[in-house]
Amino acid sequence: MIKPHGSDELNPLFVYDTEKHEALSKEAETLPSLLLSSSAAGNAVMLGAGYYNPLTGFMNIADAISCAEKMVTTDGVFFPVPVLNLTEKAEGFAVGDRIALRDPNVDDNPVLAVQTVTAIENVSDEQMALMTNKVYRTNDPEHPGVAAFNAQGQVAVSGPIEVLNFSYFQSEFPDTFRTAVEIRNEIQEHGWKKIVAFQTRNPMHRAHEELCKMAMEGVGADGCIIHMLLGKLKPGDIPAPVRDASIRKMAELYFPPNSVMITGYGFDMLYAGPREAVLHALFRQNMGATHFIIGRDHAGVGDYYGAFDAQTIFDEEVPAGSLDIEIFNADHTAYSKKLNKVVMMRDVTDHTKDDFILLSGTAVREMLGDGKAPPPEFSRPEVAQILMDYYQSLN
Repeated sequence: MIKPHGSDELNPLFVYDTEKHEALSKEAETLPSLLLSSSAAGNAVMLGAGYYNPLTGFMNIADAISCAEKMVTTDGVFFPVPVLNLTEKAEGFAVGDRIALRDPNVDDNPVLAVQTVTAIENVSDEQMALMTNKVYRTNDPEHPGVAAFNAQGQVAVSGPIEVLNFSYFQSEFPDTFRTAVEIRNEIQEHGWKKIVAFQTRNPMHRAHEELCKMAMEGVGADGCIIHMLLGKLKPGDIPAPVRDASIRKMAELYFPPNSVMITGYGFDMLYAGPREAVLHALFRQNMGATHFIIGRDHAGVGDYYGAFDAQTIFDEEVPAGSLDIEIFNADHTAYSKKLNKVVMMRDVTDHTKDDFILLSGTAVREMLGDGKAPPPEFSRPEVAQILMDYYQSLN
């Protein structure tokens, strides 16, 4: 199986040993507390689940700036984005203390992790602006990722963490949430050697379904892991339970048996386009995938990124040899009326726009909200029904 990033074995930060877990939970109740931002809580979950391998906790400012500027820590470990525990103020504890990190996304704010504090640093406006611009390629406060990053505060609390639970993801999505450890184990159980991973924060229509099949055929994969984001999205995005139901229905009816795994992970979307695409690739290597599909405007929002910037960053900015996972570059896919099948638009140079069935996201949402199913060439009818039920419930 493909090695995780940065080490021979995956090193998740969740405390699996029962006795240690119980002892740490008791200790945590006696420690000073820090209520995490939602972004930092998502980072803690990802650290616990092994997706952030080989990190051992939250970065200090020097490492965060280095990752923002060069995509490597000060020790030379490749990591495409800063992983910070930012807060407005750090009171009641000092460097060297152990603190209980509390979950902002669960009632009563239970302890999510215990951190050993190695540094407490004020982040200057200039440093925040630099990191924002490097990661998001903009400082526009209207960008949802920029807004979330800069709303957390400007005090960085760094140091290693030990994770006690996976927030609401495990309880609310028991059939879908999987750690990188669990996915690696399931891959071994399937006996898969080549694995394609597909990232989504949206329901999957025909084009997405066929793209997964094209990638599997193109690389000779044994299976496909559909890996959906379960964390916080921007307003207007479809809730995770609805996405989950529609994707499961599609896989059940339209993929060969035992060829696809439906999984999810707990993380707040950054909407950072190219940088987030690299981070997503790192996640998938850590969970055991050998290939990762990156399509048009991957992890983008609005008009902040070029259509294929998330592909070219791997050739132009990512240092050679940084990751072992291979990228499957995909073009925009659409149903060809000429060929009666879904195609990548770059592969059919004789087509005009009128030869495709193309629907904007706005048009699809309006149709679904009106109880009208999109054409079957665009969306499987069983998937469309689930989405129609959701949109009509909003009226």
